[in-house]
Amino acid sequence: MNITKLTLSELSQKFQDGELTSREITEAFIKNIEDRDKDINAFVTTTFDLAREMADAADSRYQNDTLKSPLDGMPIDLKDVISTKEVRTTASSKILNDYQPPFDATVWKKLKNAGAVLLGKTNTDEFTMGASTENSVFGVTKNPYDLTKVAGGSSGGPAASVGANFSAGSIGTDTGGSIRQPASFCGATGLKVSYGRVSRLGTIPMASSLDTIGPIAKTAEDCAMILQIIAGKDEKDSTTSPLEPVNYKTFLEKKISGLKIGVPKEYIIDGIDSEVLQTFNASKAILEDLGAKIIEISLPHTKYAVPTYYIVAPSEISANMSRFDGIRFGTKKGEKDLEEIYTETREEGFGDEVKRRILIGAYSLSAGYYDAFYRKAQKVRTLIKQDFEKAFEDVDAILTPVSPTPAFDIGQNTEDPLKMYLEDIFTIPASLAGICGLSTPIGKSKGNLPIGIQLLGPAFKEELILQIAHQMQKSIQK
Repeated sequence: MNITKLTLSELSQKFQDGELTSREITEAFIKNIEDRDKDINAFVTTTFDLAREMADAADSRYQNDTLKSPLDGMPIDLKDVISTKEVRTTASSKILNDYQPPFDATVWKKLKNAGAVLLGKTNTDEFTMGASTENSVFGVTKNPYDLTKVAGGSSGGPAASVGANFSAGSIGTDTGGSIRQPASFCGATGLKVSYGRVSRLGTIPMASSLDTIGPIAKTAEDCAMILQIIAGKDEKDSTTSPLEPVNYKTFLEKKISGLKIGVPKEYIIDGIDSEVLQTFNASKAILEDLGAKIIEISLPHTKYAVPTYYIVAPSEISANMSRFDGIRFGTKKGEKDLEEIYTETREEGFGDEVKRRILIGAYSLSAGYYDAFYRKAQKVRTLIKQDFEKAFEDVDAILTPVSPTPAFDIGQNTEDPLKMYLEDIFTIPASLAGICGLSTPIGKSKGNLPIGIQLLGPAFKEELILQIAHQMQKSIQK
């Protein structure tokens, strides 16, 4: 039995039934990481000694019949923007190379309290700005299915970790597609939660009105298990919703017969890869076989989503990045005066993409341009949100591709920022609207690269898209 190929749900069951210890499970993942991560580069910091301690503690709880949750004893990793007390948290940036937070992010605190075992912190585009994990000071994370291809971004490390069987599950962040796209590229299931479903406290921000935190795992069932732990109101994060999370796992086995699934005509665009289109059409057939009804819909403001996002997000980035000054956070450079410290610290500490987005954002917010750019972008964002609200009056969920292409070559888009930005063309609209979305693997390209499809649901209806994805995954396995 290859322990690392089992799903989180299967591992949890074997641990709770006494067939495997948490230490045995943890050691299997550690060995896999030690053997293969030198080629993939999913991890930037490993915490193997801590993981062994946590696994032993879980085994002790099993012996005493005091297990905390279905996640107890299960080895996971965290994207390296999730603060972990006294464990290095860098956002894959030179400016935070040696930063050790004095506290835990709420999402990790909840997972730790549930008994999860931390294997380490995984790679990301610097400050989560990118679609390929090529903007990391620690180097590119490679796709576990083909080492010449990207793992996607910005949660490329977490997605590659799951795809390479380095962990039973992972936590990523999704601001414009950063969970869904890499999950699709690496053959994993990735859930972007509704804005406010999971606390952002202690997570290094990119764009505060768009950032969400969610699970990446092998299956929808695994994602539901993780979401059950991390979802909910946080009194220290005023953006979290007071809506109580449901029991996500109880929805998984419900049939989807009779559900109406919308297919937006605006998402079938020129230039979409033929194999992606083929996979998308196959997913429609799977849903119809399961009794769902496919309905063509229109989301008319879709074409404005990318330009809107790349005004709103950089504007918020320019504000959020101002805290990294070498005094409160980061590696300090320069000695002469405050201006020199700020300038030299940021010049040396930030990478090109971070600087690019700060400049775009500062320009959009500057006097004389605020109304023309930022205010107008917010108005268009409202129209995009209203498109989804109107669509969900007629359909239960929406089906789209995740990305126009399967995983692309390392270096292919690095010299063309606009081409890289367009990688998120299908994921950005849901982020602007604040709704939930999920990427589930459906097929593979002729080159054996995974291809996923995206399911979108109304805000705070994660149970619905998890249910649909679970039924599709069961159908494919038959």
